[in-house]
Amino acid sequence: MSDRAIQTMIARLVPTGARVLDLGCGDGALLAHLREARGCSGYGIEIDDALVLACLKRGLDVLQFNLEEGLSMFADDSFDVVLQIDTLQHLRNAETMLRETARVGRSAIVAFPNFAHWPNRLRVLAGRMPVTKRLPYEWYDTPNIRVGTFADFEVLARRLGLQVEDAFGLDDEGREVRTLPNLLASTAVFKLAKR
Repeated sequence: MSDRAIQTMIARLVPTGARVLDLGCGDGALLAHLREARGCSGYGIEIDDALVLACLKRGLDVLQFNLEEGLSMFADDSFDVVLQIDTLQHLRNAETMLRETARVGRSAIVAFPNFAHWPNRLRVLAGRMPVTKRLPYEWYDTPNIRVGTFADFEVLARRLGLQVEDAFGLDDEGREVRTLPNLLASTAVFKLAKR
């Protein structure tokens, strides 16, 4: 699935003119797309020097720090939408970051590789860790600290008191999957709000 396909699907979930915080914003492509296509404003947070520089070259407001330190510099409800796109699987304390996301944002959009996707299940059944478009690393060199499934995240969100406003998957071509997303989607996408 192309980054552009994910950007397009995520962008349609973000209200026009929203104030956005993009956690682990990478090179800023999504935040730039939201600024240009949806009239959004906001900040990106990234730790990698080269990616921070790429954001600055795009004219984005970006802060460089480690998300493991939390979001204490932001007040409650500082943003309309907080994005965690392919970020959660890299964090040591995903639950804490979800709580912080809910604190600083009125809503959140979270997307991550769905480990329960059927090709992953087959690979594990064969006794091997999956290597796919969405999980392109071998087990010994992956930057992912954890893997998650569509079904497990839904349970976690509800346990944290977050309302799931929308949940669906994306297949490898970026098409929306609403039927059996835990099995058929390579990417899980959740739009969350506070209860």
